[in-house]
Amino acid sequence: METIKVIVAGPRGKMGSEALRMIEKTDNLELVACLDHKYEGVSIRELDELPNLDARIYTDIEVCFQDVDADVLIDLTTPEFGYLHTKTAIQYGIRPVVGTTGFTDDQLQELTDLAEEKEIGVIIAPNFALGAVLMMQFSKWAAKYFADVEIIEKHHDNKLDAPSGTAIKTAQLIQEERQVKQQGHPNEKETIPGARGADFDGMRIHSMRLPGLVAHQEVVFGSVGENLTIKHDSFHRQSFMTGVKLAVEQAVKLDTLVYGLENILE
Repeated sequence: METIKVIVAGPRGKMGSEALRMIEKTDNLELVACLDHKYEGVSIRELDELPNLDARIYTDIEVCFQDVDADVLIDLTTPEFGYLHTKTAIQYGIRPVVGTTGFTDDQLQELTDLAEEKEIGVIIAPNFALGAVLMMQFSKWAAKYFADVEIIEKHHDNKLDAPSGTAIKTAQLIQEERQVKQQGHPNEKETIPGARGADFDGMRIHSMRLPGLVAHQEVVFGSVGENLTIKHDSFHRQSFMTGVKLAVEQAVKLDTLVYGLENILE
């Protein structure tokens, strides 16, 4: 199998450092550079607690893409930088694999149009854990039969966006199958604003942020005399790396933007 040359944005973050470890253990992936906001010119192997990889850190994305021959950019940063990195990578003919959530619909459309213009594969996934992807697909299936549903997502307290991208994607998939319904009593009133969570097409989404959590979601369906709960837990960020690896290998075969890992699963 031909080696895929990879740049990682955010190598010192919890997700970025896991991506480095995954690359180190994968024969057909080669780390050729990293993007960070500091440590210009330093090699990854010189930083504590990171793998022994000889790849230079760049702080300027334009210089990095001009200097380095790369196939794929793995971006696991923030929505603000993720959007900029993705757009710039497409312009340089580098295929982005993005685990950053929080893109607007307008940004996704712009990136889709640019990817198709450049005929460049892009994969943006709200969640790279295969179990989470299956949880979303099972929820979509269940929504054909259960119109009443609430989503409870739980993440670590350093997560910046709420609801999570996974929760939003789950709600969108449910929306495709669910009979439109405004849930709860018609005269329901929140005595404390926000108590019932976010309203998405009549269903409710609740976000928890606590130390000790990683990424967890429950989709709870209700009907007469029964409940159905579809639940997924990621206890360690290693759980996302199988999906990241799969996305990298698939991105080099695509010529458009794909949103959601489920779209590349057989």
